[in-house]
Amino acid sequence: MSFSALPDIGMGTFRLKGNEARDAVKSALSLGYRHIDTAQMYENEAEVGDGIVSSGIPRREIFLTTKIWHDKLHASDLINSLHDSLARLKTDHVDLALIHWPSPDDEVPMSEYLGALRDAQREGLTEHIGVSNFTCAQMDQAKDILGDATLFTNQVEVHPFLANRKVVQHAQDLGIQVTGYMPLAVGKVMDNETLIRIGREHNASPAQIALAWVRAKGVVPIPSSTRPKHQKANLDALKIRLSTDDIAAIDALDRGERIANPGFAPQWD
Repeated sequence: MSFSALPDIGMGTFRLKGNEARDAVKSALSLGYRHIDTAQMYENEAEVGDGIVSSGIPRREIFLTTKIWHDKLHASDLINSLHDSLARLKTDHVDLALIHWPSPDDEVPMSEYLGALRDAQREGLTEHIGVSNFTCAQMDQAKDILGDATLFTNQVEVHPFLANRKVVQHAQDLGIQVTGYMPLAVGKVMDNETLIRIGREHNASPAQIALAWVRAKGVVPIPSSTRPKHQKANLDALKIRLSTDDIAAIDALDRGERIANPGFAPQWD
C-alpha cells in the first residue's frame, strides 16, 4: 500500500524505551492505529521495529515515520544513518523520513541535507520526505530547494496552549500537511478548566477534547501513550465533533507555551 496522505492520528513514541516502547507499539496497532512515529534521537527504533513485527499487522498497512538527527545532516552521514535506522526498524523502507531539526546555525546548508533526503527517496529508502520544527521562512527555502519534490509534512508542536497558528497556516497555504507533536502538552491539558468543561458536554476527557481540537485545525496529532485504555481513548477522540463555540473557547487558551525549545532551535515565528 502506498499512502497518499498521513493517517488521521499517529502513535508517538518520544520518551518510550525498551519493553515499554515495544508493548506500546504492538498495543496501538492492535487497537487500530496505522501510523507510528519514532526518531533516531529517541533511541527506540529497534523496539518500535519489534513492536511492528510482533503485532502481526502487515508492514504495508503501517505508515512508519522516523527522523534524522541534526548531527547526521551531511549528505553521506544522512544516507548512512537512514540505512542504520531501517536496520533497527527491521524494514527496507520507511513511509516518511523527516529532518528532525533544521541544522543549528545553518552549519550544514539546507540544500545539502534536503538534497540527500531527496536522494534517499529516489533510492527507495523512504516513500515520502518532510521536515520538523521548520519556521515559515525555512519552509519557503525548502520548497525552493526541492522544487517539484513534495514536502509531505512539517511536524511541529501544536496543542491548545501553543496553537502555532502562523506556521500551521503557512504550511497549509504551501500544501504541506502539518503533524502536531505533544498535542496533550505533556499532560497539562488534563487540568484545564475550559477543556474539562467542554469534555463534560461531550462525555469526553480533556485529552480527547484537545485531540479533537487539533484535528479540527487540519493537523494530524501524534499523542504518546503506553496504556491501551488511553490509546483507545485517543483514537475515539477523532469521532468528537466540536462546535464553533467549543473551538473558539479552545483557541482562546493559546498562550505561546512552547515545551520543546532546545538551545539549537531556530528563531521561532
